[in-house]
Amino acid sequence: MTALHRTAPQGVSARLSRIGAASVLTAAAVAVPPVFPGTAQRADAATLALQALGVAASKQGSPYQWGATGPYRFDCSGLTMYSFKHVGKKLPRTAAAQYNSTRHIGAGSRHLGDLVFFHSGSYVYHVGIYAGNGRIWHAPKTGARVRLEKIWTRSVWYGRVR
Repeated sequence: MTALHRTAPQGVSARLSRIGAASVLTAAAVAVPPVFPGTAQRADAATLALQALGVAASKQGSPYQWGATGPYRFDCSGLTMYSFKHVGKKLPRTAAAQYNSTRHIGAGSRHLGDLVFFHSGSYVYHVGIYAGNGRIWHAPKTGARVRLEKIWTRSVWYGRVR
């Protein structure tokens, strides 16, 4: 048993075995309280984003279905909406509406659990949840399943759920 499994909050070690590496960071964020004054609100938001990331990862292998919002089938924005709903945050239904409802951030400011929006010009056509190392959890397309995948283009914007 690893030190993380021995010291993790109840239920975290079970999630670690189901979800994988992304949850190690989630567990650390949940287990470590904020140290500096004024960071509690940001830490709470970060914790919710990490928890939403864990929800998305737990749906690995779920089939894509256009318009589906879970719990067994998803389209891209359905997966992000479902994941944040399970941690108490409401998101609109479509990728474009989700982009418009988030706080826009630069690539250098992105954190685990932020949303990644794929665009062509000003048209947002896809969304996933940032998992670190240039990867996202997402529901890609018809015939595919929810998976962790490398971001394949530079035409992305980032948004933080408020």
